[in-house]
Amino acid sequence: MERPEHELDQLKRLDLRVIAGELGYTINTKRSSRGSAVMDHQSGDRILVAVASDGHFVWCSVHEPASGSCIDLWQRHRGGSLGEVRRALRPFLGSPGSLPPSTPPLPSGTPQGGPLPALQPIHRDILGVRARYDGFQPLGSHHAFLCEERRLPPEILALPGFAERIRVDGRGNAIFPHYNRDGLCGWEARNRGFMSFAKGGVKGLWCSVPAPTDRRLVIAESAIDALSHAALFGQAEARYISFSGGLNNEQPALLGQAMEQMPPDSTIVAAVDNDDAGDAYIVLLQQIYAEVGRGDLSFEAGRPPIRGSDWNDVLRDLRATPRPAAPAQPP
Repeated sequence: MERPEHELDQLKRLDLRVIAGELGYTINTKRSSRGSAVMDHQSGDRILVAVASDGHFVWCSVHEPASGSCIDLWQRHRGGSLGEVRRALRPFLGSPGSLPPSTPPLPSGTPQGGPLPALQPIHRDILGVRARYDGFQPLGSHHAFLCEERRLPPEILALPGFAERIRVDGRGNAIFPHYNRDGLCGWEARNRGFMSFAKGGVKGLWCSVPAPTDRRLVIAESAIDALSHAALFGQAEARYISFSGGLNNEQPALLGQAMEQMPPDSTIVAAVDNDDAGDAYIVLLQQIYAEVGRGDLSFEAGRPPIRGSDWNDVLRDLRATPRPAAPAQPP
């Protein structure tokens, strides 16, 4: 006779996308990634499904503080005791990992009712980070902190390359998502007198949406500095990234990957602060650039002209300077 704890372990290893499909959820292909599937319910509920490092499938709600295994999701929708849920889920132990034939939409290239593509295992904390981020709203055309205090022009924030990479949370904080090789891994939250990083997340790189026409990779210490640089010099044919100061062990490799992914004959611009830390970042970025070993790329340091300043200081000083009055028109 099979031990109860062994059966529970098997149930938790069931493809939760299949169980969710049985409960009326469909895969949102536009929002899903290799590491997590976003699934929507006709009730308006949205969950993220992922595989944890121990092989168990887990889910996390976007709109509510709810998460767990397939057992918790089944109880959430159909109730029942643990024993009743186990009896309901046992038939899935002998079935292939596929959604019910009537459950659209499936990931691109997946036959209706056919096997689902494998999910790349992620840490449980990252699933919660992604679920919370999915609940944030687009920034919109104006943000008091970014536009009034940091003097970023609303038209810069509205550019397609930036608008998709800035959101706002329920408290009005500007949210800058970070990405690593596995996708969304954390975010910075910024507001007047406030700065934090997502609990459970890790720093990667904030980046604008890349385009094949990009010919400059502008590397800044913060997303606000990157946006300031774009406001000062123009965003056309430029890709912007930031590392949020104080590089961790993974970020140098991510910076190298970002350089490698630039189109031929591109320029790498080190738009870091003009201070001691910026001096050190210049040396490090030059080293990473040399290790990439692409002779068609060029490297230049593009720091603010005044010692001790960053590119947002330059932007704020420029926009705070009153413009000369227009000459009086003759009567």
